[in-house]
Amino acid sequence: MHILLVAATPFEIAPTLAWLETNFQQKSAGVFEKGPLRAQVLVTGVGMTATAFHLGRFFAQHRPDWAINAGIAGAFDPTLNLGDVVQLVGERFGDLGVEEADGRFTDIAELGLMPQSLVSNPQPPIPNLRICQGLTVNKVHGTEASIQKIRVKYPEAQVESMEGAAFFLACLASAIPLAEIRSISNRVEARNRDAWDLPLAIRNLNEVVVGMLMALEF
Repeated sequence: MHILLVAATPFEIAPTLAWLETNFQQKSAGVFEKGPLRAQVLVTGVGMTATAFHLGRFFAQHRPDWAINAGIAGAFDPTLNLGDVVQLVGERFGDLGVEEADGRFTDIAELGLMPQSLVSNPQPPIPNLRICQGLTVNKVHGTEASIQKIRVKYPEAQVESMEGAAFFLACLASAIPLAEIRSISNRVEARNRDAWDLPLAIRNLNEVVVGMLMALEF
């Protein structure tokens, strides 16, 4: 089984990489094997453009059995706590579109150029992970005014990231089964880095990812 693990930055999945280096045989850069399981790591860089480019190039040459996007994210949903790990089963582009003359924003889906929501390939949810809806943006929200606007426009959005919808689009267009796993590092609020907990989010994220890979070993 060929698993592709996709991350925007190496630090988000550093514990998983360390675990792979210890428990698997490294065949080449970012490629690890153990028995019938082949785990390949792809670090794309931050944002939709980098994610789409690297996945497009990868899928032109390889067809993994499952692609997993792992990373940190911000929470719109007040019931999500820092360190919570969730599975996103729907994504939407949150700032791709046009600004109207009256100041309203019309997104790419409202223009009829893309589905309202990108939905993951039908598959059983990952055990013990809460199912959530994602919103993908180029600019993370950092003022109360912009956050209120986005809450009104996308009331279903629970989690904000900078890559999720691009990952969904690339996998769906290539018919690759997918899972997006996000760990909450911060709340979407007036920007305050002191309120973030990156170590907790990264630790919990990697515990889940390693657990998923361990389950696939058998």
